[in-house]
Amino acid sequence: MENRIRIQYCTQCRWLLRSAWMAQELLTTFEQELAEVSLCPGAGGVFEISVNGRLVWSRKEMGRFPDIAELKQRIRDEVAPERDLGHSDHPRQ
Repeated sequence: MENRIRIQYCTQCRWLLRSAWMAQELLTTFEQELAEVSLCPGAGGVFEISVNGRLVWSRKEMGRFPDIAELKQRIRDEVAPERDLGHSDHPRQ
């Protein structure tokens, strides 16, 4: 288990709580697959999430924050592709 997630967030925008909540959700969902989730302060509106150095979400590129189910799917695809996320795997209606 060497998977590491990095969440870089903008301190100017006060996105620490959002980042911490997402980290908590990921640590709870992937408790057996993750070695670490780090929160890294940044500036200029940055909000990026990477897994093992590979960018899986960029607010700048996507134009929005990830929905938590969407984020869990992207993380799952990187750290445990065979894993079923249950209700988080189904699109919302």
